[in-house]
Amino acid sequence: MIKSFAILLLFLIGFGARGQNAEKEIKKFQEELNQEYKDPSKSPLTEEDFSSFNGLEFYPINLKFRVKAQWVPFDPPEYFNMATTTDRSPLYAKYGRLHFKIDGKAYQLVAYQSQDLKRMPQYKDYLFIPFIDETCGVESYGGGRYIEFHIPDGEEVILDFNQAYNPYCCYKASYSCPIPPEENYLELEIRAGVKAFEK
Repeated sequence: MIKSFAILLLFLIGFGARGQNAEKEIKKFQEELNQEYKDPSKSPLTEEDFSSFNGLEFYPINLKFRVKAQWVPFDPPEYFNMATTTDRSPLYAKYGRLHFKIDGKAYQLVAYQSQDLKRMPQYKDYLFIPFIDETCGVESYGGGRYIEFHIPDGEEVILDFNQAYNPYCCYKASYSCPIPPEENYLELEIRAGVKAFEK
C-alpha cells in the first residue's frame, strides 16, 4: 500500500513538473510574439495600430489543447498550389498528417511545407499548420490561425494550440496569407492561442 502510494506521488509530481514546463514554454512564446509585434522593424501592425499597441490578447493557457499527436508522413509528399488572400498561389507540399484527440474525440490536421522557404537553410525543416476552428469569426480571426511546426524525428509529437497565432493579414489586409485548406477545418472550439485583433 505504501509502495503504491509512493509510485502515485512520484507520478503526480512528474506530471505537475511537465505541466509547469509546458506553461513556461507557452508564456515564452507569448512574450516573444509580443516583443516582435512591438518592434517597428518586424511588426505587421499598421502605424495607426502600432501607436496604441500594448500586446496581443491570448486565451488563458489551457493544457487540454496541448496534445500528443501521432505523426504520419505523406510518402511521397503531395504537391499543390495553396490559395491565399491575394492572387498568389505558392507551391506547397502536404508533408504529414497529425492524428490526435481532444475530449476523447479524434481529429486530424495536415502539416504543409513551403517549397520556396525550404530552399533557405534556416527553414529546411520548417512546416506549418494553418487551421480554422469554431471560434474563428467569433473570438478568433475569421481567416484562421497558424501553428509553426518542424519535421519531427519520431512518430509521436506535441501539438500545442496555445501557440497558435494570427496570419499577418489579420492586422493589415495588404499581406498575402495562405488560406487554411478545407481538410484543416476543425469542428470544435480551440479556445487557446491568440484571439482576434481588436482595432
